[in-house]
Amino acid sequence: MSENIIKHIVKRDGTVVDFDRDRIATAIFKAAAAVGGNDRTEAEKLAKEVEAKLIVNFGTSATPSVEEIQDLVEEVLIKNGHSKTAKAYIVYRNERAQARAQREVKFEATDNIPYKKIYEVLRWNMEHGCESIDGLNEIIAKGKFSELIADCEERYDKEVRLGAERIIARLPEVRIAIIAGPSSSSKTTTTIKVSEKLAEAGYEFKAINLDHYFFNLEQHPKDEFGDYDYETPHALDLKLIDEHIAALLDGKTIKTPHYDFKTGHRELNIHEMSLAPNQILLIDSLHGLYGEMTQSTPNSKKFKLYIETLGQVENSAGTFMRWADNRLLRRMIRDSWHRNLQPEQTLTHWHYVRRSELRNIIPFIGTVDYLVNSAVPFELPILKAKLFQYFPPAMAKFKDDPKRQDAYVRAKRVYEMLKDLTPVTDDSCVPKYSLIREFIGGSGYEY
Repeated sequence: MSENIIKHIVKRDGTVVDFDRDRIATAIFKAAAAVGGNDRTEAEKLAKEVEAKLIVNFGTSATPSVEEIQDLVEEVLIKNGHSKTAKAYIVYRNERAQARAQREVKFEATDNIPYKKIYEVLRWNMEHGCESIDGLNEIIAKGKFSELIADCEERYDKEVRLGAERIIARLPEVRIAIIAGPSSSSKTTTTIKVSEKLAEAGYEFKAINLDHYFFNLEQHPKDEFGDYDYETPHALDLKLIDEHIAALLDGKTIKTPHYDFKTGHRELNIHEMSLAPNQILLIDSLHGLYGEMTQSTPNSKKFKLYIETLGQVENSAGTFMRWADNRLLRRMIRDSWHRNLQPEQTLTHWHYVRRSELRNIIPFIGTVDYLVNSAVPFELPILKAKLFQYFPPAMAKFKDDPKRQDAYVRAKRVYEMLKDLTPVTDDSCVPKYSLIREFIGGSGYEY
């Protein structure tokens, strides 16, 4: 006898996915929290009632739509006397609908990642059998994991090389190469590798470390959790950066600040730096595309390279790994050894990262000259081995916290994505100059 439950639903884009009652409970809990509620148990009880009504209305063999489920949520909330929560849920539902409509209209202008590029990534993964969790598991089971690593490294190095060649083609007019991208997209490693390619072609280079331009930590705003926002471009001294870059291009010598992440303080006029006429200034920055950073320099003198983890790996439910979730895993490891933060702290801080990316990076992607995909499918089994243990306790801890629902949803999403993936605990097969070494350690580069 089969279980008396709804098994699948239809999303707005027509795809069929597994039914998840917990998503209903979370949506109700968020709406309740917006009006002062904090009872997760009540939200779960109401979600069960919604599921029961779905079964009555549609039967267990039917596949209801998201819209039909949301209609029942509103009905159940009102029936049980939760009128304020129902109103908040209706507002939330309307805001989500507006956001979806905006994304549909402005996709090319906001994300601006060409469909052709995404298709190329998917096609490459399919050709190498790593477009799914099942495919990765099979590669590991057959002892071909090292081969996948080699293929991934070759693809990435080729993209970096082509990017460097495009910079060279625009010399001597180009004086600045900006390598930008969201957090943990491997900007630093890519910058180093571009620099190597330029050096091989006989050109000198000079990198400026913009991490040293952070304001003192006490000048950063805090939220109700006491978190500092490193992700906004205005955490950096943009005016000083712009002045220093202009001075360097004029042949002047500058002294950059020095920022200590452990103390949260900077000292001015520490690192002396100059740029010779035959040198290219390389900028590796989360906010390299942000206009105020280089507003005094004409665009003709800049080459903008954008890097993102454009991974195309799906699980058995047909859900693709989100690019931001891929980068979250990388940063959870790097923060633990570079910034002395526990993985859970990175998880709860990630809302700042995503907010800043959406506001300060994505709108400017359309201005870039070249795009690099830094997702390497082999990293997922390695990242799972190092981090998966943190997600179940995070889910349990934040599930009933109305102020941490973003962390709960994110943790659950990553958990569901990686739960069936075979972990790889031995990363010795990863080359020491691999981009993933920037995050897991053991790199031949100095960061």
